[in-house]
Amino acid sequence: MMDFILEAWVSSSIERAKAGWMLGAGQRWKPGEKLKLLFAGYNGTRNMGSDVRVEEMLRQMRHILGAERVEFSVMSQNFDFSQGYFEGTRQVHLPDIFPPFLAKEVPQHDGVLACEGSMFKSKFANALTTMMIGSLGIAAAQNKLSVGYGAEAGHMDPLVAKMCGRYCKNSFVITRNEESRTVLRELGVPTELGTDTAWTFEPRPPEYGQSVLRKVGWDGKTPVLVVCPINPFEWPVRASLAKYAARSLTGAYKESHYRTVYFHNSGPAAAQAYHKYWNAIANAVDAFRKKKNVFVILAATERLDARPANRIAEKLAGVPVLTSDEYSMYELVSVLRACHMMASSRYHGIVTSMPGLVPSAGITMDERIRNLMRERGHQDLLMTVDDPELEEKLLAALEKLSCEGEAIADGIAKTVVRNLKVMARMGVYFEEEVQRRYPEFETRRGEWSWEDYLPPMSSRLHELVAAYN
Repeated sequence: MMDFILEAWVSSSIERAKAGWMLGAGQRWKPGEKLKLLFAGYNGTRNMGSDVRVEEMLRQMRHILGAERVEFSVMSQNFDFSQGYFEGTRQVHLPDIFPPFLAKEVPQHDGVLACEGSMFKSKFANALTTMMIGSLGIAAAQNKLSVGYGAEAGHMDPLVAKMCGRYCKNSFVITRNEESRTVLRELGVPTELGTDTAWTFEPRPPEYGQSVLRKVGWDGKTPVLVVCPINPFEWPVRASLAKYAARSLTGAYKESHYRTVYFHNSGPAAAQAYHKYWNAIANAVDAFRKKKNVFVILAATERLDARPANRIAEKLAGVPVLTSDEYSMYELVSVLRACHMMASSRYHGIVTSMPGLVPSAGITMDERIRNLMRERGHQDLLMTVDDPELEEKLLAALEKLSCEGEAIADGIAKTVVRNLKVMARMGVYFEEEVQRRYPEFETRRGEWSWEDYLPPMSSRLHELVAAYN
């Protein structure tokens, strides 16, 4: 019921924005003014992947449009968690009950870039997808820039899918894969093919990651295996006034409470599946380290992941756990790239480690890691979170990482360079969309290479491009 209320509320906000615009309310960008863009995403929660994506979008857009000609704002759910991120960008607070915020904030800008990777799907939370649709829909209703950047689309509940088709038909969505384009095309949403935006992210130097590993017990020689677990069975999150009332009055639903009116999926079936998942990972890692001399760490790249990481660490007799609560995105990615092997259920754990050529295996709950592993040609390193043979398959994958790491890294390098080129093409699409919406906004003149459409890259990425172009 609460999800329905949010969906109806956002829909009415879009309709009011459209009616007001047609009656002359609001202002359109004028030549000589800075182009004000709002980056709508899931930031300020210490989700490393979400923050890294937005950081690189901001850098890319500034580079393409000119830093002196734009004014960017980014949503944050908690300023303490996003402190020190998104340099030169105004942060605005996104409340849990967001429809009034969208109705007020979006019209103050000349356009919206929706940033969340899982942009159009019910797998995680209808509320999140509703917020994305609302941000894009209000901007489109006012004939402003309305772009989904690096998006994925999957199964959506019927009402959310209907909202997406109705209110995003005048938006422009650049997806991370062809499968997402198919979903959106069926809803009448204009798309182009792109990729994720984390490929250009530059963390702290390698020495930093190595120093952190030494502090938690690494000898500087033994290969390091990093495991990035999640709780794949606590999704979706749904809004519930009934549970919120029970939580407030009696303390019920304590374990599944996310925040305010939002609650994780829970129940005996979810608990049993979760136990099988983390127990299988722990057993496979334990068997692997008995065969191979490896130093094991757990990395929680999202605050919520500290719970499964600590469970696995406890079963492995207290191996180190590093969390996004303790380390910034710049620090945590440096640690991931200092490792020698990875097994991850976090998509961005894999993506951010790939420019460091860390051989990785994926344990997926949805299509994101599956699509990435297929692109790399590493389907043999892919497992699913609910596979009854997860323990055996993960052990076999870890042995491949150990024995075939160089060949796996070669495939990873080719994939990184290919995605850098696709990310550059996304920049071209974005520049063209800005010109379509605002023909008076002057863009760069002259001949430009594909690298000119990327944010400034590190020497390491330039070396990969030179070697694998």
